Amino acid sequence: MSFTSLGLSAPILAAIANKGYETPSPIQAQAIPAVLEGKDVMAAAQTGTGKTAAFGLPLLQKTDLESKNVQTIVLCPTRELCMQITGDVEKYSKYVKGFKSVAVYGGADIQAQIRSLKKGCHMVIGTPGRIMDLIRRKALKLANIKWVVLDEADEMLNMGFKDDLDVILAETPDEKQTYLFSATMPKGIANIAKKYME
Repeated sequence: MSFTSLGLSAPILAAIANKGYETPSPIQAQAIPAVLEGKDVMAAAQTGTGKTAAFGLPLLQKTDLESKNVQTIVLCPTRELCMQITGDVEKYSKYVKGFKSVAVYGGADIQAQIRSLKKGCHMVIGTPGRIMDLIRRKALKLANIKWVVLDEADEMLNMGFKDDLDVILAETPDEKQTYLFSATMPKGIANIAKKYME
C-alpha cells in the first residue's frame, strides 16, 4: 500500500515524499481514510507509530484555508509532545500554501502565544492547562472547531487533566469529529469516548 492510495492530495504527498516516507504505518493506513471520510477515530497507538501523520495529513487536507478561524485543536499531555507534533505538522504542510498552526504550552510566554493566535491560524496544538488559560483570557475561541484530537489521552488522564478536558471539550461545537489516540485504554478513556465521540 502507498500513501497515494489513501486519497491524499498532491501537496501533501509531495511533503511526505520529502520526508522519505514510502509506505504508511498500520495506524496511518487505517486512520487516514477514516478521517478523510469524516468518521470519529479511536486508536490504540504507541509513541513512534506515526500517529501525528495519521491525523495530521488528512486534517491538513480538510482544512478550509480561506477561513481564519481555528478549525482543529490538538490536545496533548506535555510541552515536548506539543513541540514535536507542531514540528511534524509544519513539515507536512510545507506545500499547503497559507496553512498556519500555533503551539501553546506552559513555561513559554503566554503573550507571544496570544499574539500568534490573533494573527489567525487553522490548527492549535497545546497542553490542556495552557489552552484553559487562553480560553479564560478569551484569546482562544473554540466555537468554529471542526476537529478535536486527543493525543496520548491516557497520559492526560494520568496527569490529572480530566476536568480540563471536560471544560475544553464543552467549549467545542456538538457537530465535530473527534480523534482519540491512546497507548492504553483505561476506563476513563472509555468514558470520554462515550461522552464526546460518535
